[in-house]
Amino acid sequence: MNIGFDAKRIVRNGSGLGNYGRTLVNDLAEIVDPDTMLYLYAPDEGNEHLRKQVSDSNRIQFVYPSKTWFKSLWRSRGIVKDLHRDHIDIYHGLSGELPVGIRQSGIKSIVTVHDLIFMRHPEYYHWWDVKIYAAKFRKTVKEADRIIAISERTKRDIIELGGVDPERIKVIYQSCGATFRYPANEDKKQEVNARYLLPPRYIINVGTIEERKNILLAVKAMEQLQEDLSLVIVGRSTPYAQQVKRYVEEHRLGDRVHFLHDVTNADLPAIYQMAEVCVYPSRYEGFGIPVIEAIQSGLPVVACTGSCLEEAGGPDCLYVNPDDVQGMAESIRLLLQGAEGREQRILQAQDYIRRFEGNNVAEQVLKVYKSLIR
Repeated sequence: MNIGFDAKRIVRNGSGLGNYGRTLVNDLAEIVDPDTMLYLYAPDEGNEHLRKQVSDSNRIQFVYPSKTWFKSLWRSRGIVKDLHRDHIDIYHGLSGELPVGIRQSGIKSIVTVHDLIFMRHPEYYHWWDVKIYAAKFRKTVKEADRIIAISERTKRDIIELGGVDPERIKVIYQSCGATFRYPANEDKKQEVNARYLLPPRYIINVGTIEERKNILLAVKAMEQLQEDLSLVIVGRSTPYAQQVKRYVEEHRLGDRVHFLHDVTNADLPAIYQMAEVCVYPSRYEGFGIPVIEAIQSGLPVVACTGSCLEEAGGPDCLYVNPDDVQGMAESIRLLLQGAEGREQRILQAQDYIRRFEGNNVAEQVLKVYKSLIR
């Protein structure tokens, strides 16, 4: 069996969709039959560091367009000819897209849909981008033989917004490694503490500082919490970060709200583990990996209602309306060190998220492939 993959994100994205693709392909290479080949179709070689995170397996082969001047057109249309040339049996669009004409080509196709935030919350996107993304989504779900949704929330969105038969959709959660479960030693914590000048007591938020992620809710909640508690925000800035910083300055929270950028993967576990609580007030997510990372790190979590975060964190996290400042403050207070029931909540949440660790994502995906070529 020859399986093709849309590898654009694999060679270009350091997190998110890139991690999803690299993890899946590497895991598949370990379990497929000896006569199965995995072809990774990328518009170019991308980032060398990311490309080298793909397993050096004789079952994996990168494929690039023969002409470099029409890379976008190749990925959306011209690639079908190359799929035929390489005798591809199944093509998997890892990031919500499939090339035009894949169904007519006779090649079986699968697409993973991570979220439909651009349709649920178009206010966070340029109107033209919404039209393009929505058109691609509707075209893709018509082309695909099977659709993988990374959460039940995403599945419901696909059914409602795409008019898709539920029988065509399979929910397969993202695979989450166990990196954050391993405690950092004291030397590492001291090193990280000194490098980032972390406050003595803090709650943590991890994720891009953008409007949809709604971190301003947690910033406002800080005004209702004890003054020796700080908020550490870890993530890439967008223009929304300036709005948050203005609020911090106007309300004299500068000593209590700290922004960290360019935090390395090696340092992040220690930063999580020295916190008391994780807050993740996003208005909408397809899944919510930082919630799981925080729970693995031994933290209780406060997140928001309205998307998939209750699905990701389980019943022992606390959830508030994304506009409820007082509810956010009260929930944080209930989870600080020394709070009654805190440790029990953490243990039960850790037990809940084991369903996302080692949940044999690759084996589930491989079963979907095999179901198409019987």
